[in-house]
Amino acid sequence: MAEYIDESGGIESTTVGVFRTAATVKGGRRFSFSSLVVVGDRNGRVGAGYGKANQVPNAIEKAQKSARRAMKVYPMQGRTITHEVEGRFGASRVRLIPASPGTGVIAGAAVRSVLEMMGLQDCLTKSFGSNNPKNLVKAVIDGLSQLRSKEEVQALRGLDVGQTDVEAMVGAGAAAAPTEEAVTEDASA
Repeated sequence: MAEYIDESGGIESTTVGVFRTAATVKGGRRFSFSSLVVVGDRNGRVGAGYGKANQVPNAIEKAQKSARRAMKVYPMQGRTITHEVEGRFGASRVRLIPASPGTGVIAGAAVRSVLEMMGLQDCLTKSFGSNNPKNLVKAVIDGLSQLRSKEEVQALRGLDVGQTDVEAMVGAGAAAAPTEEAVTEDASA
């Protein structure tokens, strides 16, 4: 579950996982904890961080600080991504596919946390290879870093791209969605 870490900036944090390791010493086992945290403002900015400490709260706090430093802005097309991408990290691969309005985020826990903190509400995903949460989160961040907005592509190519498939899909979904007036009329009837 997401929690606010900066009320003024609207930055939320979600903990993907807490991991325990043990070192055997003379008196028994000494435990150490690490945590993987994703932070975002649900408006296109997201970052992931990893922290280690001897207690869980300290590990989470360190990871949050690391994630806030790693936050970057990624392009969005309405409530979905601008085009299909595939991110890789280690043995993990994650394919991110734009979806029409109303689809929701179809993803596993580690991938979903990154996409929801970014603010995506409609996206299809498929992961391949290793399902290690640390690598999956980094693979999603790699995929998001490959995203380009329509304006960036037009500037790079030096020509007009026209209407993209994703824009058409978002437009068709918006046209099919009920308007606020229709919703209030149905509620009053």
